[in-house]
Amino acid sequence: MSAQNTRPHAIIVMGVSGCGKSSVGEAVAKALAVEFAEGDALHPASNVEKMSKGTPLTDEDRMPWLDIIGQTMKAALDRNEGIVVSCSALKKSYRDRLRAAVDGNLFFVYLHGSRELLTARMGARKGHFMPLSLLENQLATLEIPTGEPGVVTVDIDGTIDEIAKTALRDLKALGIS
Repeated sequence: MSAQNTRPHAIIVMGVSGCGKSSVGEAVAKALAVEFAEGDALHPASNVEKMSKGTPLTDEDRMPWLDIIGQTMKAALDRNEGIVVSCSALKKSYRDRLRAAVDGNLFFVYLHGSRELLTARMGARKGHFMPLSLLENQLATLEIPTGEPGVVTVDIDGTIDEIAKTALRDLKALGIS
């Protein structure tokens, strides 16, 4: 077994709001027996307040949040532990910033779904600070990670268990187990 296969990894479950990042991330983390970190819980209060009011975040708003996520992942890896984090990671520049935080030891599970499915899922959520009105902004901001290293794409039209199993299978093909 190569060193890459035996060292712990950081994994980000990414996509727009409503795609299932948290639920899938928790399932993947449980299957891999590693820590799960809810990226939304790492947002500064000012970001949560803006989003709660329906105001889209700017790149300037997101940078401190991305840095906190990077520090969280790095701390886990420094303890020789793997970690799974939910994070929208909408732009390539955000993903590159996160990769740099952990010296490239980062994999992404991109959860992909139709606008209609995402809208239905967001409409069914209760108690989440992200209003449905911001979905269009996130879809417009999203730079799909096609061709980037260490990324697997999983369609979200199944159950959480089915989506997580597909993600795990595809991560295994990249050497994550």
